[in-house]
Amino acid sequence: MTDLTTISFEDFEPYLHQIFKVRFNPDVVLDAELVDLVRLDKYDELPRQPFSFIIRTNQKNEYFPQATFIILHPVKGEIPVFLVPLGSDNIGMKYQAIFN
Repeated sequence: MTDLTTISFEDFEPYLHQIFKVRFNPDVVLDAELVDLVRLDKYDELPRQPFSFIIRTNQKNEYFPQATFIILHPVKGEIPVFLVPLGSDNIGMKYQAIFN
């Protein structure tokens, strides 16, 4: 697994609007599009620029409660990420992750 302290905005920037795999549990791996990526305000004592991203699965009516799930990144490999469900839109369910 990838060390979360080394993950940055730049690791996700090339993949905006691309599809990732997300392992929600051992039996459920879903495609999820990286639909939003935002730099957040930085405080001087933080070692990296905080950022957030939103992914969207194609499931509209089902969702997973907030928890740590595995994002399968094409370069970084398996990344454990705490995802919070935001609700669905006309395509599917959105989840947000925030990195401080």
